[in-house]
Amino acid sequence: MVMVNRLAGATSPYLLQHAGNPVDWREWGTDAFAEAKRRDTPILLSVGYAACHWCHVMAHESFEDETTAAYMNEHFVNIKVDREERPDVDAVYMAATTAMTGSGGWPMTVVLDHDGNPFFAGTYFPDMPRHGQPAFTQVLQALSEAWTQRRSEIGAVADNVRQHLATISGAAGAAGDWQVDVDAAVETLAGEFDPMAGGFGGAPKFPPSMVLEFLRRAGGSPGADSRVSHMLSRTVAAMAGGGIYDQIGGGFARYAVDRGWVVPHFEKMLYDNAQLIGLYARLGTELGDRVARESADWMIRELGTAEGGFASALDADSEGVEGKFYVWTPAELVEILGADDGAWAAAVFEVTQAGTFEEGASTLQLRHRPDDVERLESVKARLLAARGERVRPARDDKVVAAWNGLAISGLVDAGLLLGEPKYVDAALAAAELLWRVHVQGVRLLRVSRDGTAGAHAGVLEDYGCVASGFLSLTQATGDATWLDRATSLLDTALTHFRAEDGGFYDTADDAEALVTRPRDSSDNASPSGTSAMVHALVTAHALTGEGRYRTAAEEALAATSTLMTKAPRFAGWSLAAAVTMADGPLEIAVVGPSGPDRDALEGAARRKPGAVVVVADEARDDIPLLSSRTPVDGKAAAYVCRGFVCERPVTSAEDLATTPT
Repeated sequence: MVMVNRLAGATSPYLLQHAGNPVDWREWGTDAFAEAKRRDTPILLSVGYAACHWCHVMAHESFEDETTAAYMNEHFVNIKVDREERPDVDAVYMAATTAMTGSGGWPMTVVLDHDGNPFFAGTYFPDMPRHGQPAFTQVLQALSEAWTQRRSEIGAVADNVRQHLATISGAAGAAGDWQVDVDAAVETLAGEFDPMAGGFGGAPKFPPSMVLEFLRRAGGSPGADSRVSHMLSRTVAAMAGGGIYDQIGGGFARYAVDRGWVVPHFEKMLYDNAQLIGLYARLGTELGDRVARESADWMIRELGTAEGGFASALDADSEGVEGKFYVWTPAELVEILGADDGAWAAAVFEVTQAGTFEEGASTLQLRHRPDDVERLESVKARLLAARGERVRPARDDKVVAAWNGLAISGLVDAGLLLGEPKYVDAALAAAELLWRVHVQGVRLLRVSRDGTAGAHAGVLEDYGCVASGFLSLTQATGDATWLDRATSLLDTALTHFRAEDGGFYDTADDAEALVTRPRDSSDNASPSGTSAMVHALVTAHALTGEGRYRTAAEEALAATSTLMTKAPRFAGWSLAAAVTMADGPLEIAVVGPSGPDRDALEGAARRKPGAVVVVADEARDDIPLLSSRTPVDGKAAAYVCRGFVCERPVTSAEDLATTPT
């Protein structure tokens, strides 16, 4: 019997990676569940993503093995899911995996009954027993035996897990005061801060982008705890100097496997870099400007798609080896640069004979910038050119709505603060793609590839991040079209995602029904749907004056108050919003003829933490914040407002800079 290749028409690069497996993979859908019921077999759900190193390892060891595949095909109906394409499915079963095993990760392997209830879960399973861990084939055999001989036990486990999932999904946040205790959050973060290496906790270490933005905003308050600025400055410097940062090409890897940011897990994700570009640009430091510019250039160069959007990720592996594209030996440096520059570069980038990675190779670090900047830039350029001759990591070229929304916001901040119009132009191109391809009516679709949208509905983070991106463009361009587009998405989200307690579900009320309706307001590597929505709602209120947006933001934060208080590391974006909302945000309209005076006012305005800034030649009604705001005696003027109540306009950047935040 010839096996049908059911993944050949998938839009997901991850699913396409598995299209040639001997496993009879199916996409998630009713057909797969019907087939499992017809054959009376359990469902094996495998979840991962295209840039996932351990997903590749398990695929090579197990899913490409004819014997293992034959057993899977006989005893299971096998479903393959791209977590980035179906974050709702991933969220439900990751919650189950964490509940059943105490940890989670990818690849994720979950076994389900015919109604989608999980009764077994795990992550990576090796092809042979290791350190007491059973081989994947042993796991499969035990599960098949349990299904046929101990069905009642399986039913009891599935029932318990289903009840647990329903409890955590339906639990309303302990509604409290949205005006969180910033001092308490800082105290908790200080207790988890790594004073030696920066960041929070031990290995592995992920870039805490949203927590750092909270610290940036909190540090701007009068009388701020001195630890706030220290945690921020130490961490951004440590990350930028470590191997997690691509010292010659720009851009950050997903995380470091060690405490000191030396050795990354080499995959480079759009969502990380989109946030970090904006964060570093907002620092207003030489380091921040350099890292933001290098990373924005990298993102446009290596993740930009022909349609104007941004691809999701670059793989960790090339030629089947993790990190091979990025690491160097002293001999390779000498070969490329010559003896003198090679030895100099090895010292500058901490490339040693022993190596900091594997097989004597080292990641490039730049803990201290040498005085000879010209020599450094020459060395970097030659190494980048030489690296370009290596086999490149694969690119996951699907366009994810939420992550492109983050990219738009990050590029707008970098473009405006660094004086680089090309970054704003790139943001506009991505936004046009989202509007043209992903928005259908008033609803968002999650992914596209090669300019064609996939069928999967957008989730809450898509609405919040894309709306925020459109609102960033409103501020950058003064074009009210983007304001109208953003508010239409926010109105849809308020209609279809709102929870009874004022918070949000992650899926719409008319989305595909899963075992439970996912709801999680904690930030992970990217903002939660809830925190993304809060930021978009606050900005929309600042531009329009419509109180319903502010009210919705306050209610969502109130439903998240327990998380912000008890686990600030996982609520950084909500905390950043709460700090900004406490006395604002500042709403700044800069109005007047273009020229150096207006540019100076605009620059001072955009440096104020959390400020919503819009610039125009004259008063306009299509963006309410600009309504009735006129130049002063023909000169450009800045109106600083809170809740549309404005102070007297100022005409000098010096006066604006000293306006309290």
